[in-house]
Amino acid sequence: MSKFEGKVDQLKGKAKETAGKALNDKSKEFEGKADQAAGKAKDSIDNASEKAKDKLGKLGE
Repeated sequence: MSKFEGKVDQLKGKAKETAGKALNDKSKEFEGKADQAAGKAKDSIDNASEKAKDKLGKLGE
């Protein structure tokens, strides 16, 4: 997983949310918010993974 994937999910989610608001489609709006949350979660997991790798790398030095 990469930060790129998380950002893409967030952008797609924002587009869905905006479309849902414009079309008064609550389902699409909610789906967009869920996609954004998933993207943010992917970013958080990626950040935690990078920090763990850095810590483990420092232990090996």
